[in-house]
Amino acid sequence: MSDSRLLVPVATSSTLRQTVEYAVRTALDSDGDGYVRFVYVHSPEVSDDRLSDETETDVETITGLLDRITVWAEEDTGDHTGELTVETDQIGADRYLFSPSDVGAALAEAAAENDIDRVVLDPEYDPGIGSPLLRPLEVELTRLTDVPVEEAPVQRQVRRRPLVLRSTPLQAGTLAFVSFVFYQILGGTFTAFDLVTGAVSATIVGVSLARITFTHNPSTTSLRRLLRMVVYVPYLFAEILKANIQVAAVILDPRLPIEPRLTRVNAAVWGSVPVTTLANSITLTPGTLTVRVEGRTLTVHTLVPGPREGLFDGGLESAVRFVFYGRSAMNMPSPRERGDTEILQSPDDETATADTVETDGGEQQ
Repeated sequence: MSDSRLLVPVATSSTLRQTVEYAVRTALDSDGDGYVRFVYVHSPEVSDDRLSDETETDVETITGLLDRITVWAEEDTGDHTGELTVETDQIGADRYLFSPSDVGAALAEAAAENDIDRVVLDPEYDPGIGSPLLRPLEVELTRLTDVPVEEAPVQRQVRRRPLVLRSTPLQAGTLAFVSFVFYQILGGTFTAFDLVTGAVSATIVGVSLARITFTHNPSTTSLRRLLRMVVYVPYLFAEILKANIQVAAVILDPRLPIEPRLTRVNAAVWGSVPVTTLANSITLTPGTLTVRVEGRTLTVHTLVPGPREGLFDGGLESAVRFVFYGRSAMNMPSPRERGDTEILQSPDDETATADTVETDGGEQQ
């Protein structure tokens, strides 16, 4: 098979320049006219077919990255310009990609559409889905397509990270302000004593915890998320109230069923903070308890049918997506519609267990 048509997923990394050079050289050295297609795979932060105002900066950054790659490829082509075609593209903007399998499926589709002979991966490629990606992505691409997958043989830079991360004044000030406001809300009196102690406490929290609270400086995106969180809190309280009524009705009316079940939901949220927010919101809602989190897969114990059906309908999940990704992210199908729900314990399991207990005069086997 000719290796003249290459697909190279790209993202900002320390080895991207070397990967571009290797891909161009490989395409030029192969039989036939060379073709390299560099593709940017959208992360959940910017995956929106309308590309809202919230992500305009990200879109400009992506366009600049692809333009820079084109310039690099032209430099590496040199006098062989007529022997190589270089194209750039963005994929995944019409869907939400949350795992290596999602990214692999998008790249497999791009490979099939463009008659690709080989996929070349940057050793430090990361589209921003929040998990180590390269090895699982190679596995997924091998499973999804017959196109060979190769890691570019480039030398990685040795990166030494400091043992203790330093916080910036903006990070410390932001955390101190949020802590001060929260302190005053809890106090409720706004006396001089509350203002002074709140300021002291907020300063201590801001200085000591900013480096583990923020991974980067707060931005307008952070402010938007905070404002959307303010909208989310009343919605969460309403869901808690509704679930309280459902559970109370089952307790007070013996005719209503109590059906404890372990369920599994693959949530369409990305990143540790969104997943943690969803898991804690589920736990705060009566009748549901998050017992395990693995990636974006939640194992939830449900007590009665009502809260379980609400979990599968994805109301809380959609609201969490609104907080972290914007209003357009609420339009995704529910976990039930996506087929991302599973009841781990069925009524048949309970019946079988009960029959076993009653066997041999009530002795458990």
